[in-house]
Amino acid sequence: MKHFLKDLHRRKFVKLFASGTAGAFAAASAAFGTENSPERRTGKATAKKKEVLMKVGCQSGGTSEENLAFKARHGVFNMDGGMPKFIEGKGWDLEDSLRKRDACEKYGISLDAYHLPLSSAGIDRVIIPHIMMGKSPERDHEIEMVQQMIEVAAKTGVKLLNYNTTILPVLRTGRTIDPARGNASYSTWNYEEALNREQQLTKAGRADADEVFERITYLLDRILPVAEEYQVKLGNHIADPPVPDAYNGIMRWNSPEVFEGIKRFAQLYDSPYHGFNFCIGSIAEGLRDPKNEIFPIIDWVGKRKQIFNIHLRNIKGRYNNFQEVYPDNGEMNFFHVIRALRDVEFDGMVMPDHVPQHDAEGAGLQAFAFAYGHIIGLLQAVKDEA
Repeated sequence: MKHFLKDLHRRKFVKLFASGTAGAFAAASAAFGTENSPERRTGKATAKKKEVLMKVGCQSGGTSEENLAFKARHGVFNMDGGMPKFIEGKGWDLEDSLRKRDACEKYGISLDAYHLPLSSAGIDRVIIPHIMMGKSPERDHEIEMVQQMIEVAAKTGVKLLNYNTTILPVLRTGRTIDPARGNASYSTWNYEEALNREQQLTKAGRADADEVFERITYLLDRILPVAEEYQVKLGNHIADPPVPDAYNGIMRWNSPEVFEGIKRFAQLYDSPYHGFNFCIGSIAEGLRDPKNEIFPIIDWVGKRKQIFNIHLRNIKGRYNNFQEVYPDNGEMNFFHVIRALRDVEFDGMVMPDHVPQHDAEGAGLQAFAFAYGHIIGLLQAVKDEA
């Protein structure tokens, strides 16, 4: 069944509050239930609390026994399991997928999502490259494999498939050391520095944003009906990072204005199975004022029920010049971000994806453990808030 593009009316969005001293005090009082609150003094009934539907999740490490035990020890009981064994020319191995589900269940972990092999690795490295190259008939066979993967996911009980529609890989120019955080190493992007490097075309050649969108719709026209049939959501991750102009011959679909790109993608289809693997960090990378500008985007996409998964990643800096940092020391206050997600009734996973690095043994797992604890604490605080 062919899905045609539908025009959707843009909804008005409400810009959420900026943080301040009074707001922080009120949030703390609500979160921790001070004994001297006005409600306790007057005896008046408090307003009904807003339900927190989201949960901490992860997409790192796969479904090995060691990793699942690590997740369970740190309070993570929902996950994206990566992907089952890939069978060349066919798709995913159903038996391997069922084994992954059973391995998760042993630790009380729900296997909520997989990643399609349309990753952020770049067109020269993904195992099904022709879809985003726009090359037929090869892409048609790859799309048939994606259709089979949707069926495997459904038979496993997996209700979300995350994917990327990018040609270039994640773009970075280097790393920045932070002495204030034990010499942690932050992944860094500086657009001006990147322009001074020799640009090289991938095997996809050149493509503007309209051509990239044509390839996206060619894919979704053919897999979204299957996703709807099997009731599996498709969550697209935006290109990381947004850029002001074509880079290495490619204009990213969420560029030059990230919110406009998000709107254009969101409005391609009117379907509850079409939405986003909503990366807070990657969106912030395209904003001039991430601390405040992130909220209208959460509000607009969230009220459309197109946020399927959250990557909770913070940055220092802004559009064209940033570092990926720990969740507590970036531009955005994640307490307010989680509150905004609660207010649009987001009910999926909130997970770290990129974390700072260090050469100390075990530093990667330490960073993830810190991120899980941070998210769990935020969820508890927002849950207790009136």
